Amino acid sequence: MIDFEGKLLEIENEYKEINEKLSDPAIISDLENYQKLSKRHAKLKKIVEKYEKYKSIMAGIKEAETILTEETDEDVRELAEIELSELQPLKEKLESEFPVLLLPEDPDDEKNVIVEIRAGAGGDEAGLFAADLYRMYIRYAESKGWKSEIISVNDSGIGGFKEVIFSLEGEDVYSRLKYESGVHRVQRVPATESSGRIHTSTATVAVLPEVEEVDLEIDPNELRIDVFRSSGPGGQSVNTTDSAVRITHIPTGLVVSCQDEKSQHKNKAKALRVLRARLKEKMEQEKRSEIDEARKSQVGTGERSEKIRTYNFPQGRVSDHRINLTIHKLEQILNGELDLVIDELVQEDIRKRLQKV
Repeated sequence: MIDFEGKLLEIENEYKEINEKLSDPAIISDLENYQKLSKRHAKLKKIVEKYEKYKSIMAGIKEAETILTEETDEDVRELAEIELSELQPLKEKLESEFPVLLLPEDPDDEKNVIVEIRAGAGGDEAGLFAADLYRMYIRYAESKGWKSEIISVNDSGIGGFKEVIFSLEGEDVYSRLKYESGVHRVQRVPATESSGRIHTSTATVAVLPEVEEVDLEIDPNELRIDVFRSSGPGGQSVNTTDSAVRITHIPTGLVVSCQDEKSQHKNKAKALRVLRARLKEKMEQEKRSEIDEARKSQVGTGERSEKIRTYNFPQGRVSDHRINLTIHKLEQILNGELDLVIDELVQEDIRKRLQKV
């Protein structure tokens, strides 16, 4: 516990400072700063409460040990031994919890996300699977009370998606969904397959933490913005005005298109949201490649080419290949009970990070 004592004291002091700031009229009137401090206050409170409890337990243990050292009355000594036997397990439990509580935070964990799902190998069946994944994430978001918004859709015309991009807003969205990036694979008999053969199809998922304008400023001179008329399946015109927007980031060659809104202004705003997220992801990937060892120590969180999970319909199972997890609850998971998998991924991530402390 000594290794963490200094850090716990720092957190306790920061908590007290924030307490004082939250009663400052100048802070209260600054809504953005007040909300930021309130979030930090709530996070630290959980740690500080455990630390206060720990200090109380340690004081009780010290008092009991003093009694056993100095007291000769057997009844008093017996009471001290009972108290010591009760306090020791509580002390050990808290000491096992502190390393997890004090792990460095991912600065993106509290952010909203932009999710991109694309059909991979498998033709029409891959598009249908992409739609299944979209519904799974929307149902999961609903169970968490998160807000969802479609940014861009390119459907396949048979109920599937060639590509769907959407945002999710709420509490700690990225901290839960960051493990979803990668290749998802489905094994099932397609509805279009008359012979009943099992097909394997894939879809890719990318979960990008949303980036605020103040966090990543894009030079307007580095953008080429094209407008065109929205089109639906088969190329028919959906709108009679040039409301669709295509933005090209010239230095990187990244291209984002959005045509779901009737307003050119709204489509441009949505496209910029996606572009900022993709630019940040590109920068993070470059950084990760420079720190290869750190990337290897993590549960897969962002490599789009990494096959992460298989959904096997004949056996009703979902297997996550990163942690050798198999769960025979495919229907529940596709209906949004994704915590069955995510909780296991979080625990494995914590275990690996603790190994490096």
